[in-house]
Amino acid sequence: MAKAYLVGSGIASLSAAAFLIRDGGFAGADIVILDEQDRVGGSLDASGSPETGYTMRGGRMFELHFQCTYDLLASIPSLDDPTKSVTEDTFAFHDDFAWDDHARLVDAEGKVIDAHSMTFTERDRLELVKCVATPERMLDGKRISDLFHPEFFTTNFWAMWCTTFAFEPWHSAIEFRRYLNRFVHLFKTFDTMSGIYRTKFNQYDSIVRPLLKWLTDQGVTVQLGTRVTDIGLADGKALTAESLTWERAGKAEQIPLAGDDLVLVTNGSMTANSTLGSTDTAAVLDTAAASGSWALWESLAAKRPGLGNPSVFTSSVPDSTWESFTVTTKDPMFFKLMEEFSGSEAGKGGLITFKDSKWLLTIVLNHQPHFREQPADTFVWWGYALFPDKDGDFVNKHMSACTGREILDEVLRHLDFAEREQILDGSIVRPALMPYITSQFLVRSHGDRPDVVPAGSTNLAFIGQYAEVPDDVVFTVEYSVRTAQTAVAALLNLDTGPKPVYKGQHDPKVLVEALQTLHRR
Repeated sequence: MAKAYLVGSGIASLSAAAFLIRDGGFAGADIVILDEQDRVGGSLDASGSPETGYTMRGGRMFELHFQCTYDLLASIPSLDDPTKSVTEDTFAFHDDFAWDDHARLVDAEGKVIDAHSMTFTERDRLELVKCVATPERMLDGKRISDLFHPEFFTTNFWAMWCTTFAFEPWHSAIEFRRYLNRFVHLFKTFDTMSGIYRTKFNQYDSIVRPLLKWLTDQGVTVQLGTRVTDIGLADGKALTAESLTWERAGKAEQIPLAGDDLVLVTNGSMTANSTLGSTDTAAVLDTAAASGSWALWESLAAKRPGLGNPSVFTSSVPDSTWESFTVTTKDPMFFKLMEEFSGSEAGKGGLITFKDSKWLLTIVLNHQPHFREQPADTFVWWGYALFPDKDGDFVNKHMSACTGREILDEVLRHLDFAEREQILDGSIVRPALMPYITSQFLVRSHGDRPDVVPAGSTNLAFIGQYAEVPDDVVFTVEYSVRTAQTAVAALLNLDTGPKPVYKGQHDPKVLVEALQTLHRR
């Protein structure tokens, strides 16, 4: 029987394993997931306790048209009620706790801004339309800032856009254009964020755990602590993986592959080399140790043309770094004050961005509990900033040099809460510094990401954020799941590939609503 080896244990690999079983007829026992980490989930991670503080490096947005993700999760039983699927869980949670943001933007005085207006000039609108209409090939090597004048980046639209999707002006114009087209249907609700879907708990608990349980129940092997260092390629024009070499417990081992065995590689990692701080210590940037996922991709790209250019995504760390933080407390004061400030109960308010902050801070009060085993007397919320290399408005140092307490202090001073000291003293804050978190947005050209199944491949595919999917957008769970479904369908010659990417820009009603939004005053 053919075996499948999946390198990496993030959502792309877990999805690929599920599609191999569900659509490809593989037995779970013939699937092996390999990861150098000691925990499954890749970038969809979350952990901790009330005593040590919870931590989650980030969370991905969902929306109605994530067809591949909902198709996959419709096959996976919920951990809460096995008679329902994870997709049903997600939709039910959205029905009960849809976002309706009343405080999307906050100004320098701590006052809520009317974010209904995009604050566009006619020039802004024309440049935006021109960006959308420019053929993608003409944007190779261009930054967003190459297409827009500086004032565009002071609009309400940009403040909401960049903090919803984590874009910077120096990021790829190609990716920005794709996002504009992919999410044009969300324009009309951009200020309230009501078109954004979330999971009931953090995405590790809501997606990874039920998916992992289903896979292991099917007999899938998950081999952690295993760093794949090389994939041997057979001679000849065809691209055929003939061996795997990995290191485990200090020993190297080479595994020969049969002709019908499959290898699916998650090439690159946006959370590689992440570091955590604490309430009293800063997270320290450290990219000295090469991540196995990046090193393996570099090795493969050096062997054959057409397998991408990983250095494009790893050589500009200052342009791809930002910092998040998770706050744990048993004192409900912050939640009480924020619900009064925002006009929304926790879980319904959406993102809150301090538009004029030097760090460009954004926070969100999640529905509680946000962790499956979180006690009822514990509260968890999350935030991040896109400019950790700048001094704060109140804390006179770079965010990346700040302890968790100092980061929280900066947030509270923006809000000017009288109870600041009480909240500080009752909170555990875990900062997370991520040097490659937006590396998939860095300026690139066509070919820098390999095709999911490269030309001539007989058994090797790339999956995840650094494989190429035309029209779809990176930094989403949907993108990873789509690469997995594409890889499985192509390698096994199935007719059950992914549904086409939703293209709202071809719907006249969606376009009219988007244009009306751009003209709001």
